[in-house]
Amino acid sequence: MHITAKVDYAVRTLVEIAKAQPDSVKADAIVAAQDIPPKVLESVVADLRKGELVISRRGPDGGYRLARPAADISIANVIRAVEGPLASVRGQRPEDVVYPGAAEPLQRVWIGLRVNIRSVLERVTIADIAHDLLPSFLDELLHDPDAWTRRPRPAGGSVGSAPARPTAGEWRDLDQPDI
Repeated sequence: MHITAKVDYAVRTLVEIAKAQPDSVKADAIVAAQDIPPKVLESVVADLRKGELVISRRGPDGGYRLARPAADISIANVIRAVEGPLASVRGQRPEDVVYPGAAEPLQRVWIGLRVNIRSVLERVTIADIAHDLLPSFLDELLHDPDAWTRRPRPAGGSVGSAPARPTAGEWRDLDQPDI
């Protein structure tokens, strides 16, 4: 799964607002605290407003507030508000993708992936992060030594380097978003 900068900024924005509750938080305070470019913050907050996660008020007493309690806003809610579905395959929901022949079981793999993504992202809230009280199931996952082990990329590059130009026979479509 690829967490975009926009999702990362959106979560950090909501955490800053949650920490200030019940007070409002001004945009410049969020920018300063989280080092978010002001124009990016405007875009992120617009998505969060559309997703009904944030409300705003103009004026000297204005700023941003959560539209509902931080404990009722999951990381999954934030991702859906900013980017759309948690998992998609070529822009389609996994249950809508059908494969012929030997690849037919692949649909169940994508659905299983979505279930696992949901099992974490729907259970961690903005309040959990804002108050550094992450759920205990996360500790269990993080105690697995394999959780901290990086995997090498398939031939063609390492994390952080530009991907190699795909050849005709490669299995990976680099133009498709990660799930």
